[in-house]
Amino acid sequence: YTIEIDGLNPSTIYYVRAYARNSAGTGYGPQVAFSTSATDIDGNIYKTVIIGTQLWMQSDLKTTRFRGGADIPFVTDNTAWSNLTSPACCWFDNTQQGSGYGLIYNWYTVEAGGLCPSGWHVPTDEEYKTLERFLGMTTAESNGTGWRGNDEGNKLKSATTWVQANGTNSSGFSAIGEGYRYGGDGSFNDLGVVGYWWTSTYHWDGTTKALYRRLDSSEGRIYREGVIKAGGKSVRCLKD
Repeated sequence: YTIEIDGLNPSTIYYVRAYARNSAGTGYGPQVAFSTSATDIDGNIYKTVIIGTQLWMQSDLKTTRFRGGADIPFVTDNTAWSNLTSPACCWFDNTQQGSGYGLIYNWYTVEAGGLCPSGWHVPTDEEYKTLERFLGMTTAESNGTGWRGNDEGNKLKSATTWVQANGTNSSGFSAIGEGYRYGGDGSFNDLGVVGYWWTSTYHWDGTTKALYRRLDSSEGRIYREGVIKAGGKSVRCLKD
């Protein structure tokens, strides 16, 4: 049988069990967990996915405003982008790519705070490590830099949208190869080949760089490093 459940709160994990009652008593089915969608200030709706102890948005952020209502400037000119020291966003190649694709943000936008909807935030480096360890990466590997792990990246990648379709998306994270915008000259690169996601954590060498995660079409592992704040990367929100 099926049943509709109404009155649910957004951005929330629920646990349900089916049951049947007769003269012999009550029998219960297995517990099932599901999560409800989130909405940003622009009205964009994001499906969510439970991965371990964390609740993630299932697609990348595409808000054009901070949660308080302030606009995030769209910057299309390459030179202007590379010279920025303030928040900015853009579509890859200044063209909206289609359903499921998010905006690209520089890290000044992350640094400003309030980018994700209320109740959500840009994940820290440690929170990405929690995700990676749940997917099978060892603690020692997660603390390293460069390419780490084994096939954890494939578990995050969508089975489509990548040049090489080796993603299994067994986690439900549904990572898309959205490419990136190079902070050095503002150029766009590697749509379908590479995906980058900002963390909210400064690089350990100081405050001029921030840490990120990277997935490649031809690589099953996950890359961890830091780069200048002018870089343009995707953002995936995590529930508080």
